[in-house]
Amino acid sequence: MQLVLREYQKQDFKPLENIIRETWNYDKFCSPKTASKLAKVFLSSCLTNYTFSRVAVLDERIVGIILVNNKAKHKCPLSYKLKQIKSIVSLYACKEGRKASKIFGSVYGIDQQLLNENHKSYPAELALFAVDSSCRGKGIGKRLFQSALDYIQQEELNEFYLFTDTSCNYGFYEHQGMVRRCEKKHHFHINGQIATMQFFIYDYQIEI
Repeated sequence: MQLVLREYQKQDFKPLENIIRETWNYDKFCSPKTASKLAKVFLSSCLTNYTFSRVAVLDERIVGIILVNNKAKHKCPLSYKLKQIKSIVSLYACKEGRKASKIFGSVYGIDQQLLNENHKSYPAELALFAVDSSCRGKGIGKRLFQSALDYIQQEELNEFYLFTDTSCNYGFYEHQGMVRRCEKKHHFHINGQIATMQFFIYDYQIEI
């Protein structure tokens, strides 16, 4: 088993899109075509919001990614912004996509409420963290997380935060020493069913 961590490259987009699609279970509440569009919007949006990236490659297969944003140094390349806009336009082109986008909007709103209620301003955010489900339990997540910590310490930042929810393995963050600061419950109406989720903000204090 050969694991390599390297910076994000343009050709990583499609395999990472598939990991995100599966991780966040998009196919459970929309068609495969819309699930793919949702994953494109999510990933392209995350890629407008980072200063540090590490992609995990296991035996030449892409199996995970972590993105960190040092807010003081962040500059979004125009090509990434255009890719985000293109993916959003594609999603809005169909009725199901417009419906699914409302969920995205709700989640973004909840995240901002959590940040406001936490009454803190952070220098850095862990903007994206995902590992292929077939590779979990192999220490890949820990390696990616440690690479993010190393970067944040190298930048001499004293803390960072992330958003997560009950659709993810949020217990991982507690095992890594992160602290839950705020949480919020929300009910989604999806395909005639009500789905209840808890949303969290976690942070990590670093001794410099």
